Amino acid sequence: MTVAPASVPQARPVRLGPRSLVALALVSAVGVAALTWPFLAPPASQLNAHAQDAPWLFAGLLILLVAVVTATISESGLGPKAVAMLGVLAATGAALRPIGAGTAGIEPMFFLMVLSGRVLGPGFGFVLGSVTMFASALLTGGVGPWMPFQMLAMGWFTMGAGLLPGPDRLRGRAELLLLAAYGFLAAFAYGTVMNLAGWPFMNENASNIAFDPDAAVPANLARFLAYCLATSLGWDLGRALVTVLLTLAVGPAVLKALRRATRRAAFETPVTFDGPAA
Repeated sequence: MTVAPASVPQARPVRLGPRSLVALALVSAVGVAALTWPFLAPPASQLNAHAQDAPWLFAGLLILLVAVVTATISESGLGPKAVAMLGVLAATGAALRPIGAGTAGIEPMFFLMVLSGRVLGPGFGFVLGSVTMFASALLTGGVGPWMPFQMLAMGWFTMGAGLLPGPDRLRGRAELLLLAAYGFLAAFAYGTVMNLAGWPFMNENASNIAFDPDAAVPANLARFLAYCLATSLGWDLGRALVTVLLTLAVGPAVLKALRRATRRAAFETPVTFDGPAA
């Protein structure tokens, strides 16, 4: 009788502690509120009276919170080897993003974020997604009020890949199909998040699909759905298909390389320095 080898737990550069989990929950709650406030505030609300100011305030708050969460996670165990891995992957992702310049959704960085989050875990994934989007914004000149929302959305996107089931047992074709399906759905989710972030900036007098602070929630929801269909459906579909194709085509090689680098880095082994020989 042949006994199957025991599954070896995959090493993680960052193990999320209580403080990191609380910080992540806080920034996620604020992020959800910052994205969905047009559907939460009634027409007579004072928030709607500042509809043009609210997105800027939320953007400023989010950039501070994302920085705090990144620092908290880093303090909880992001050692020098993990920082080196973070720098390499963030630089690679930032370099991949301008290749398609967003044309028809050709954004190859998304598949790298999915595979990196899968191998390196949710804590490292959130930091990697946020830092990569920040670096790519500086590289492409895409700095604006939308950047904090991009950092948060990419952090969620990459962290979610690290939360997928079977990180220590699932391998081969089944894992690739799982990652491709996640990347497909997450690409649309990312597009929806960015639509929520940019939609309130539109002037309701300029278009009948813009956010109207005086309209009821069902009317604004219909406007938002029309906005998504009119402005981003093609880009989201392109991003999703590119992510699926790259995951299936080069995913095995990238996963193998990431896992080999993770084993050799031995993130969970502390760095020690021996004294000079007697």
